[in-house]
Amino acid sequence: MKFRPVLLFGLLLSSVAAYAAATAMSGTIVSMTSVECGTKKQSKKESTALLCQQYLVHTATSEYKIQQQKPGDQHIIPANTPIQFTIDKNKMKFKVDGKKYEFIVISTAALNAQRN
Repeated sequence: MKFRPVLLFGLLLSSVAAYAAATAMSGTIVSMTSVECGTKKQSKKESTALLCQQYLVHTATSEYKIQQQKPGDQHIIPANTPIQFTIDKNKMKFKVDGKKYEFIVISTAALNAQRN
């Protein structure tokens, strides 16, 4: 009999955690930079640096630095673009103009309350 309340509490706790992970957050893409994310060999002695886009996303309380997963995904998202995103483990997923994007979260930081 005592097992039933523990089981109900566990189910409630897991459903709350699953809901929190799927909740969309609002943010704005603030800036974009290109960073080196690998090399491509052209011959035995020559190689070319591959560039990936890295974005800075601000929310009301946090700042996320995200980077595209593959160098071949060359889509530029303009600054000051508002997004609704979800974070699943180390990946940020969102849509812009009907196109889905998935980026790796490189870093995160808390924003000061006075910062706008």
